[in-house]
Amino acid sequence: MTANDLPRVGIPARLAARMSMPEQHAYLREKLSRRPSRRGVLRGGGLIVAGATGATGLISASQATLDGGPGAATGPGPVTSPVRVDGSRVAPFGRHLAFGADPKTQMRVSWQVPFAVKRPYVRVGLKPWDLGGRTEAEIRPLHTPALSREIPAVEQLYLHAGLDGLRPGTTYYYGVGHEGFDPASAERLSTVGSFTTAPAGTGERFVFTAFGDQGVSYHALANDQLLLGQNPAFHLHAGDLCYADDSGHGKESDVYDARVWDQFLAQTESVAARVPWMVTTGNHDMEAWYSPHGYAGQSARWSLPDNGPDPEKAPGVYAFRYGNVGVVALDANDVSHEIPANRGYTDGAQTRWLTRELKRLRAAEGIDFIVVFFHHCAYSTSTHASDGGVREEWVTLFDAHRVDLVINGHNHVYERTDPLRGGRPTRKLETGGATEPGRDGTVYVTAGGGGRKLYDFPVPDSYEGHSDERESVPAFHWGEGRTRSRDHVEWSRVRYTGFSFLAVQSRPGARPSLVVTALAESGRRIDHFVVRPA
Repeated sequence: MTANDLPRVGIPARLAARMSMPEQHAYLREKLSRRPSRRGVLRGGGLIVAGATGATGLISASQATLDGGPGAATGPGPVTSPVRVDGSRVAPFGRHLAFGADPKTQMRVSWQVPFAVKRPYVRVGLKPWDLGGRTEAEIRPLHTPALSREIPAVEQLYLHAGLDGLRPGTTYYYGVGHEGFDPASAERLSTVGSFTTAPAGTGERFVFTAFGDQGVSYHALANDQLLLGQNPAFHLHAGDLCYADDSGHGKESDVYDARVWDQFLAQTESVAARVPWMVTTGNHDMEAWYSPHGYAGQSARWSLPDNGPDPEKAPGVYAFRYGNVGVVALDANDVSHEIPANRGYTDGAQTRWLTRELKRLRAAEGIDFIVVFFHHCAYSTSTHASDGGVREEWVTLFDAHRVDLVINGHNHVYERTDPLRGGRPTRKLETGGATEPGRDGTVYVTAGGGGRKLYDFPVPDSYEGHSDERESVPAFHWGEGRTRSRDHVEWSRVRYTGFSFLAVQSRPGARPSLVVTALAESGRRIDHFVVRPA
């Protein structure tokens, strides 16, 4: 990410910097409607991706519409005939799970196919060799036009199945398929995956993990495998998922390449096929071509809880409860001063919903902790610094409703604050210490070391990129009109410049706690602290 990271593929940099997302969307649609169609078979062969069997295969990324589906993908250009392929030769890939609004009884299964298939479905059972009947999948085709001479038009086919009425605290086995590819057949049993629903009560321990700013890299893959070893109940992804919009500098070489999503979902499948991958929206995830606010691409690729203020307009805003923890996902693009392309797009509906949701969760029986995650940082001293829009809109709500932990991405580092109230630290929270948010205030963690190229801090760190002794460092926050205001920082307690992620263990009981641990890519513990109710 850079200070000008806006999804403006095909738009000159100076022009895009002054445009909102709806204006960028309209510009691209107008520009591309006059361009000769380049829809067709992708040049340059295929993409190497991991298939449903886990083996690597050559999947030709070809033009396709779905036979019997909802029609041709959107976008200018003539409709072409679908590529017809024997279904037995088409392996699903890129499986990823997400909870519905109720993780005890709902799971959403999503995947991808490289060619048109007939009658896609998911089968679920309590034994891997005894899958039940077929639940029909929804087909969401996505067309990306040729936005440069180097990148051809791309047709992608995403499939989604909603599973409801599941038993709480139960491990299920599932397989995805279509006509000619039955996951329950003997030769396909290796493609069967599993998931576990949330427990019915609040007395069980569990772990969840979190990071942001992942992308496609060896470091991203290493983080994925290390967090899988934590056996998480779910994973929180704080935005900037794959970086199909790579750098956003407005240069000729800066193009939107939708095929990166194929690589990302194949990379993530080994974890996301068994751990619900709960994502929200970063600035690199606003993709202007698809819709006025740039989120139709996300909606095509992900099925998330639909209990936010407007699931269609703001798909990255939702809430769910797992055991004794309430989790809230927000879209900080709506309030950002630094990157204002979508600022105010919900007309305040997201913040009003957040007020109601925090009040509801805080009053709910059995919920000991509230965790909120979103992309732009409320408090950070790294490259993107802090976003004043986030502070203005939401920090007072976090104080009022005693939010226990806020997780951000955006800055590609690990940084953790002391507990804050009213934007000021109330006490030092040393590594290994404990805090009570009802008394001390909220702890903010930047966990942006998910796999993308790392950032640095303005002051060199004293020990392997890590210091837990710092009390004051130079920094700034973004204000109205992308102005910069200097911060006098007394809240930055731990800073680390390596790839990393969070592992958070909930320990219910007479005196419940959240044990928050930051792990480096090597597995080394770089920070840890405990959160307890007041």
